[in-house]
Amino acid sequence: MKFFFDTNVLVYLFDADSPDKRKKARNLFQKHADAGDILLSTQVLQEFYVAVTRKLARPLDVAAAAEAVANFAELTVVKIDSKLVLSAIHRSRNSQLSFWDGLIVQAAIEGHASTLYSEDLQHGQMLDGLRVVNPFG
Repeated sequence: MKFFFDTNVLVYLFDADSPDKRKKARNLFQKHADAGDILLSTQVLQEFYVAVTRKLARPLDVAAAAEAVANFAELTVVKIDSKLVLSAIHRSRNSQLSFWDGLIVQAAIEGHASTLYSEDLQHGQMLDGLRVVNPFG
């Protein structure tokens, strides 16, 4: 089984201003890293870099952020291509999701994930066999 990590979960790994969420994110990430069942997408890598360098109250410097992205890139990463973009458009129209959330969902499904960890989607929601889990709820 694969477990897809949405951007927000990865950002909390580095967010010193959210210690409870940081601890939960770190425990969850370590558990799945040890098992080798983490799944990400190129979208997540891009969003992560922007979020940790621009959106945190105490942002990471660009070198540390780039190193984190390089480390994440060693995991299983679903590449966003035109076929996936078109699938995400269809998903967003039919599931009442934003395009970006639809792209996350489609990448998780494409990567054969059983679970999507995200605080942006409805906890417990099932989307074509993919279960959404808010690890902070």
